[in-house]
Amino acid sequence: MYRIGQEEIDAVARTLMSRDFFKINGAGHEVLTFEKEWAETVGTDYVLTMTSGFAGLSSALIGLGVGPGDEVIVPGYTYIASALAVTAVGAIPVIAEIDGTMTLDPADVEKKISPATKVIMPVHIQGFPSNMDALKEIADKHGLKIVEDACQADGGMYKGQYLGTIGDAGAYSFNYFKVITAGEGGALVTRDRTVYERALIYHDASAVAFFGSQLDGISEPLFGGTEFRVSDITGAILREQLKRMPTLLSDLRSNRDKLAALVCGEGKATQAPSNDINGDCGTTLALRFDTAEECRAYQAKCAEKGIGLTVPIDTGKHVYTNWTQIMEKRGAFHPAMDPFKMKENEGLQMDYTMDMCPNTLDYLSRTAYVAISPEWDDATLQKIADVMNG
Repeated sequence: MYRIGQEEIDAVARTLMSRDFFKINGAGHEVLTFEKEWAETVGTDYVLTMTSGFAGLSSALIGLGVGPGDEVIVPGYTYIASALAVTAVGAIPVIAEIDGTMTLDPADVEKKISPATKVIMPVHIQGFPSNMDALKEIADKHGLKIVEDACQADGGMYKGQYLGTIGDAGAYSFNYFKVITAGEGGALVTRDRTVYERALIYHDASAVAFFGSQLDGISEPLFGGTEFRVSDITGAILREQLKRMPTLLSDLRSNRDKLAALVCGEGKATQAPSNDINGDCGTTLALRFDTAEECRAYQAKCAEKGIGLTVPIDTGKHVYTNWTQIMEKRGAFHPAMDPFKMKENEGLQMDYTMDMCPNTLDYLSRTAYVAISPEWDDATLQKIADVMNG
């Protein structure tokens, strides 16, 4: 969490005191209003607020008709929820390499495409924009869909377009660790009416037909789904957080750039490449080293003087080798519901090995992250730089 204050407190109090804070209500309509405001901000047609980024991803896949017999290409460096969203709909995640930008490598995506491939899922990890031009070209060439995982990139951009809105559908997360937060929460965005209708039904199958006029104009038939609905308390907090987002991102980007100018350059650390440094959320300065040993030495030197750097190979469930459920092929508790055991998925690309993405493991081992604070002033930045350059 970056910034929160009295405005969020007042919004929650207002919502609670209305005594009418179910999503469909006669009072504040906070969730529905947030959806309109988010759509206007990022430039999309449809928004559905949900309980998590995972909810948004799985609902997007359902909306695109993904299921047993299908493959979805995901990067080997992303939170496990990206891959679990694929298994949640009965499909198989195909794990591809990242490149030097720490995002999905288009060249390896091309290699991993098979007749069963249906979706490419770029992940804008740490707010780093993926190479959307190259991925869209590949998707168009092979007739594939793109679902963007923008769960760590609220407000991030790629060449002037908001991340999450470039593909066929996108998902965001608003949990405690994200750019803006309601503690928990997420959203799906799309310009595709069919995807929206299916996601609407799927994400709230037990209630969407019974509260308000949510099915007005919906032509897709009802089907069984799940329940990812949020209350107006979440919506009220997110409306205030959205107001903070432009200034927050501006401050993050500014401090990232200032620190990079101080610690990167001739004879100093090297900043990792970016697909769009200006659109990058600025939450993280990524430093690249020639070897893992040099990276660890730099991390240790900074740690001795109180500056903590993260080497992403250490980030647990963000690294494919630690995706226990995927690597051990247990996609569901009941075998009949497990996509790894489904007849429709026989012969698909699920021969996972610990060393199947060597480039990914290499980049993760020789990159160091500096977490950026939007509250740092110039004096603080200079102190941090002095330690890092010492």
